[in-house]
Amino acid sequence: MRVLVAEDERDLADLVAVGLRRHAMAVDVVYDGLAAVERLAVHDYDVLVLDRDLPEMHGDLVCRELVGRGSRTRILMMTAAASVPERVAGLGMGADDYLPKPFDYAELVARVRALGRRSRPHVPPVLARHGIVLDTHRLQAARDGRHLHLSLKEFAVLEVLMRADGAVVSAERLLEEAWDEHTDPFTTVVRVVVSRLRAKLGDPPCIHTIPGAGYLL
Repeated sequence: MRVLVAEDERDLADLVAVGLRRHAMAVDVVYDGLAAVERLAVHDYDVLVLDRDLPEMHGDLVCRELVGRGSRTRILMMTAAASVPERVAGLGMGADDYLPKPFDYAELVARVRALGRRSRPHVPPVLARHGIVLDTHRLQAARDGRHLHLSLKEFAVLEVLMRADGAVVSAERLLEEAWDEHTDPFTTVVRVVVSRLRAKLGDPPCIHTIPGAGYLL
């Protein structure tokens, strides 16, 4: 899942990002509304965690801009303005969900996950392909009953490959969906992670390289 966090309280924004990354999400962070609009124009995010009171461009305007484009990105409005009229106003301008501050972190993660599922075609939370079972809620994976000790990045790559349901997935798509924007697109990071994942999945091999195209599960 690809998430953008737009929050002007830098410590809070960075803390939210670190926590979401622990759940195998690729997270970018911006600290003002204009930067949020610029990132949203470049990347296809599943969820935007949006503070309403942003500098440079108010969160309400960011929300209206995104909704006006017809974007598939789901919006979780996160703000200290938590009265019923304010929540109604936020939802009325196009936000998909509303989380008042202060919030329980487990609830934030659950709401982001729920919105992420709504931003894509329906896929069950437990995926099964070729003897591999992937539980995206518990971050657990197994093959033929054998538990797989995967890193968060290996888990994220395997999830993208399994969701593709037999289609070839390019290295560029893996970078877009499993890494954040700070990853150098010219590094060998995708190849390295796929190689480690292959080794952990064991025999018979199930991730195949399609020359010039990408990877196929």
